[in-house]
Amino acid sequence: MSDSGEYYDINEDEDISSLEDNPAETERESAVIVDSAESLAPDTPVYRLRLSYSNEIFLAGYSGDPLEPGSEVLVPTRYGRDLAQVLGPVLCKAVPVSEAARIERIALKEDLDRAAQNSRREKEAFRVCKQKIEAHKLEMKLVSVHYLLDEPKILFFFTAENRVDFRELVRDLVNVFKTRIELRQIGVRDESRIIGGLGVCGRGYCCHMVSDKLKPVSIKMAKDQNLSLNSIKISGPCGRLLCCLAYEHSFYSERRKIIPQEGCKINHDGTLWRVAEVNIIAGSVKLTAEDGRLLQLSADQFEKTDNRWTIRPAAGE
Repeated sequence: MSDSGEYYDINEDEDISSLEDNPAETERESAVIVDSAESLAPDTPVYRLRLSYSNEIFLAGYSGDPLEPGSEVLVPTRYGRDLAQVLGPVLCKAVPVSEAARIERIALKEDLDRAAQNSRREKEAFRVCKQKIEAHKLEMKLVSVHYLLDEPKILFFFTAENRVDFRELVRDLVNVFKTRIELRQIGVRDESRIIGGLGVCGRGYCCHMVSDKLKPVSIKMAKDQNLSLNSIKISGPCGRLLCCLAYEHSFYSERRKIIPQEGCKINHDGTLWRVAEVNIIAGSVKLTAEDGRLLQLSADQFEKTDNRWTIRPAAGE
């Protein structure tokens, strides 16, 4: 946006490859977070749980009384035993219970009181760690701090463009807090998932409010959805491609299988028509004829037979 308020589109030659995810990195960031060797019985009720401090969502089984959404439970995670919030039961019978953790018990009042106390301690720990980072002149950004409920350990989540030698920082933090310290480098998408915020659509970030796991997003997804390859329009506040491109991509892929693509030529009423524009959302297709005529039809009127597209009469004709 210029000072005059005028909008300038990015040049078509803009290199937007940096907006794409590294699939290996995203897979690492989205790894299953449970750490439970004990398998569940096939008929064990499974619930979706969320860690409030990282906004990660995972599955866990519980054979006791049904759990209410919003309740807190004690469960093993890859960080250690901690509280997690129950989002609701998993109704899909195809859930792989072998990948789910086992909920140990419903949180007690003492657990909730300790969690509230830890939340206050985390603010001071954040302040101290940030000061230490500045003192050591480390190129890293502290994102959040969390005290594990049931283990003497503090988690420090941070982002950095490169690998960081934080051994001296860890020593300083151990001297201050007299407990185990774990620093975890996360990606920019994880940072957005933890912090949250409003996207360009006016709704909460998909990674924070919608998606269970981070999925790799590619420029091809933007192309398949006929979006302008403008970095400002197709990237989120994290500087990567919009998460919504990934979970909307399956819809566009399925719809494109039953709709002719741009440039396709179709014979209709003795005239050769060319598909000029396809609107997946509106379900409409615009065609142009050699004589300049323009025709707009519903996507439902097209069918493919013997690898050729034809047009069916509209309902009522």
